[in-house]
Amino acid sequence: MRAVPTIMLRGDAALRVFDTGQGRLPVVFQHGLGGDATQVAQNFPDSPSYRRLTVECRAQGGSGAGRGRPFSIAMFADDVLAAADAAGLDRFVAGGISMGAAIALQLAARHPGRVTGLVLVRPAWAFDAAPQNVRPYAEAAELICDRPLDEARSVFATSATAARFRREAPDNLASLLGFFERENAAVFAEVMQAIANDGPGVTRAAAAGLAVPTLVIGSGVDLVHPLATAQELAENIPDAVFSEVTPKATDKDRHFAEVRAVIAGFLDANFNNQDRS
Repeated sequence: MRAVPTIMLRGDAALRVFDTGQGRLPVVFQHGLGGDATQVAQNFPDSPSYRRLTVECRAQGGSGAGRGRPFSIAMFADDVLAAADAAGLDRFVAGGISMGAAIALQLAARHPGRVTGLVLVRPAWAFDAAPQNVRPYAEAAELICDRPLDEARSVFATSATAARFRREAPDNLASLLGFFERENAAVFAEVMQAIANDGPGVTRAAAAGLAVPTLVIGSGVDLVHPLATAQELAENIPDAVFSEVTPKATDKDRHFAEVRAVIAGFLDANFNNQDRS
């Protein structure tokens, strides 16, 4: 299900917003770092039952960067909440992939009256800022900022980090190398560096106080999104449902199909026939 994006201005940043505009259950679902609405469509089970809202975050997808700095998960969460307000969504399920999961977690902790449920897919952060598993983003960003793009890519591709990812998480490596090919690589490097050093800003105590249905999805063969991170979140959020799916590196089509099926089952089990808009 494809929606035609609208443009939302946040200061001088023009952000693309995708809104299916139908369905009784509103779900705000965000992409990962460097992703876009297409990534969301791969992972989310669009259905006439759901109304999905997705904001392409600053300097990602078709959205502009604007002059606001520093980039942060809090900034992106504020943008998402503004889009929900503009769409008239008072209460909604919050979800996302990787960085999008961190955005959703922050929204639930900061705005408990707005978030009715959580869907955290392949989270890269649990509670600490700048975890070691996202350090490769900062490493790539530093090279992009310091060297010509071709040289930066070559240095990263022959680094010890790339060698480890090539052996243990080839899907992660493909994503990281793709960042050197972006048309907006310079400004996106600012985003990568800032987000890699950030976190969801949610403590274990705050997570333990969440009182909404929660689904956490993790998978193996992924150094950026460790299975242990997903398990840690599921263990700290009361009554969270944890599901392990086929790794992307093993079978992408099966991975996406399983993610969509698990999310659909969770949403239907917890919110079917409930008007939460």
